Amino acid sequence: MMDTLLLARLQFATTTSFHFLFVTLSLGLVVLVAAMQTVYTITGKSVYARMTKFWGTLYVINYALGIVTGLVMEFQFGMNWSGLTQAAGNVFGAPLALETLVAFFVEATFLGMWIFGWNRLPKWVHLALIWLVAVAAYVSALWILAANAFLQHPVGYAARDGVVVLTDLKALLANISLTDAFLHVASAAALAGGMFLAGISSWHLIKRTSETEVFRRSLRWGVVAAPAGGYSIIHFGFLQEVAIEQYQPMKLAVMYQDPHRLELARQAMLQRFGQGDFAPPSWIAVPYQVMMNGAFVLTLTTSVCLLLLFRNWIARLRVPLYVLLAMAPLPLVLVVMGWIVREVGRQPWAVYGLLTTEQAASPIPPVLVLASYIGFTLVLGALVVLDYWLIVKFARRGPRHTPLGTTVAEPARDRLMAF
Repeated sequence: MMDTLLLARLQFATTTSFHFLFVTLSLGLVVLVAAMQTVYTITGKSVYARMTKFWGTLYVINYALGIVTGLVMEFQFGMNWSGLTQAAGNVFGAPLALETLVAFFVEATFLGMWIFGWNRLPKWVHLALIWLVAVAAYVSALWILAANAFLQHPVGYAARDGVVVLTDLKALLANISLTDAFLHVASAAALAGGMFLAGISSWHLIKRTSETEVFRRSLRWGVVAAPAGGYSIIHFGFLQEVAIEQYQPMKLAVMYQDPHRLELARQAMLQRFGQGDFAPPSWIAVPYQVMMNGAFVLTLTTSVCLLLLFRNWIARLRVPLYVLLAMAPLPLVLVVMGWIVREVGRQPWAVYGLLTTEQAASPIPPVLVLASYIGFTLVLGALVVLDYWLIVKFARRGPRHTPLGTTVAEPARDRLMAF
């Protein structure tokens, strides 16, 4: 027998997981692309222009399709979660609206100017555009995480006639559930972006394709960014756990599956909410362990590759190239595992302590939720396939065939050196 609440939760989990794949990679790539263009603008070396255009093309592909998945995801709030929007929309909706404005207007506008501004705008103006895109991307992420942090730990609100209204924007942005989570996501983006560079660069170096210098330099960038992101993930992950123990002790107890923690958490829930089952499903311990162990493995592996690179052994041994290529998709798996733990660990609450998931769901027939679930999943699945097909296609073609901008002429000193 179909259940409206279960189907709505499955749909939310599917759409947000798909969308988060695009978001994480975009956040990681945009900073690296901006940094590459900065080096090119300062030094004038054409190799950095080719790097910027190649990785910038892959970023634009991922960003464009990610925007579409975000639109698909937004539809489900009004369809499946009318109870949430009615009870907490005055608080939850404000950061979501600001995120939409930043992502769809500010970020997209600057990105469009950057795409079509190659060799048309002054170089420093053009560089400023990609940095504005990067800043807008992280501001957008901050607002979406602020909305989610309110669901995890509601602050800065007042309840009036059964409706929650925002009373303190400063408290919303200073939420204990926001700061470390935002830095954790930024770290995951650095890990994903670094592994993306390292994996694709390794493939080209294994195949000994043209533009070897581009991919040697890109590999160095990747194996520096990846472990930096990995160590930060571990650091901010543990800081989040310290905070979670204060406002969601049951989540942490279930994550660790520690009998002593579970008993203390049950007593805390009993004192706060009275009788009832306020424990999330025990299976969240599995994605938690996958996320934590995977982050440790990735961080250690990329750290070893970084040491080998400094000793100039990585190209001669070649084994690390195959390892980096095989592990390139792993950060995206880990971020989905982490998102599942964060969201499912809040159950049975939609807004922790204020609104249950059952109260937040729309009172609609299960067949309608099932139909939208199937439709949305097919659309999102097609977008994911299209995204990675295009990325693979343009990644294999290399920098000489990038459609971004026009051919960048070599500086005069580079041509003189050729004589």
